[in-house]
Formats: sequence, structure tokens, C-alpha cells
Amino acid sequence: MEMIQAILLAIVEGITEYLPISSTGHMIIASSIMGIQSSEFVKMFTVAIQFGAILAVVVLYWKRFFQSLDFYYKLFVAFLPAAIIGFLLNDYIDALLENVVVVAISLLLGGIVLLFIDKLFNTPEKEQEAISYPKALKIGFFQVISMIPGVSRSAATIIGGLSQKMSRTAAAEFSFFLAVPTMFAATAYKLLKFYKTGGFNGPDSHVSVLLIGNLVAFVVALIAIKAFIGYLSKHGFKMFGYYRIIIGSIILALHFMGYELNML
Repeated sequence: MEMIQAILLAIVEGITEYLPISSTGHMIIASSIMGIQSSEFVKMFTVAIQFGAILAVVVLYWKRFFQSLDFYYKLFVAFLPAAIIGFLLNDYIDALLENVVVVAISLLLGGIVLLFIDKLFNTPEKEQEAISYPKALKIGFFQVISMIPGVSRSAATIIGGLSQKMSRTAAAEFSFFLAVPTMFAATAYKLLKFYKTGGFNGPDSHVSVLLIGNLVAFVVALIAIKAFIGYLSKHGFKMFGYYRIIIGSIILALHFMGYELNML
């Protein structure tokens, strides 16, 4: 993978990771357009650049991460369902990642849900009370749904928050916070696996590509998060629903036309 390809993928990651539009689906399209061939490094890279996106949340909301230990306990409770089920079903989830039709259908169905989500859950944008442990756990179970490729971790957890009577902004922000332990665990696992197989010792280790990718993902995610919160509080989710339906339809059309899409 060339440096310019890595930068473009990092831009896609930074934009799509926190928006309810599925970063996986966009990575598939972007890598296919650029002709990036799947390899162990590419698979690791597309997960590891999430670290840059994680840092964007920590930087933007750093005060929240220093408020109290209670904040971390609730994140841990919300993180547990995905951690446990992800560990138990890891091979099955990896198999789903190879199925482009699953990704496309998930995008389509998720898009339809987002078209109506504002009417289903219409909590006013106001000062929110602290999230409880039961609510955190329920949102954590919504995150499990996002293990199906194309669903979008952000979409699933935001909908989970809305179902718990949280406002759009509060639900989105908790989704961002929950991404930190979830994505850090996934990144650490991929990096460790790549390291154990000697990936960083070979001529194709591309450490500089990985570092630049994370830097780009960090900067782009900073901008995307701030723009998303501003848009969401005023306009809701309908536009993202239409967008998902279009992207899912494009992926399905390309697949059935015989165009080879690169699964990550």
C-alpha cells in the first residue's frame, strides 16, 4: 500500500468512524476504487488507524475523562457485552467481514431505520442527567449489533442512547466515549497479532505509513466530530439514512454486476 493510499483511507476513517454511516462500507469502496489488494498489513492498518480517531475524542472531551471514576465504570459496563460476545464469536464475525452482501444489506436496513429514528425518539436537546448503569449496559448491548459489518458502531450505540431517553447530542457523545475502550481493544489486538506473526520485522512493515495514517485520521476525526454534533442537534438523522441507502445500493449493484470489491 502506497503512502497516498494510506492517507486517503485515513481520511475516510476519520470522516466515517463517528458518523452513523459505517466506516467498514466506506473502507471497502475506497480500497476497491484505489485497487488496494488485501494483505495482513492492510487488514491491520484499517483497524489500527482507529487509534488516531480515538485520540480525537480524548482531545475534544478531555475534561469528561478527568471528571470521576464513575465515568470509567459506566464505560466499562457498556463495553462488556461487545467484549464478551466479540471474544466468543470472533471467527464468525471475521467470516461476515468477507461477505460484501452482508455489508450492503446492513447499510440499507440501517438507512431505513435512520429515516424514522427522529420520530421514534424525540427527546429535547437539554441538560441531561447522568447516565445510569442499567442504561449504560443496555447501550452496550446495542453495540453488539454493530459487530455485523455495515451496521455502524456509531449508529447502533446512538440509537441505543436514544432508546434510553437521551437527547441526540447526549447519545452521540456517549457513543464517542464508548468508542474509546472498544476501538482501543480492537486496535491493540490487531497490533499484537501482527507483531506476533513478525509483521513489523519484514521489509513490508510500513511503520511510517501506519504513523502517518493515524495522524491523518486524528485530524480528520476532530473536524468530523465537531461538524457532526453541530449538524445533528439541528437536523437529526434523516440525511444519514438516505446516504446509507444510496451507498448500500451502490455496493449491491457493483457486486451483482460482477465488480470485485476488496473486503478488508
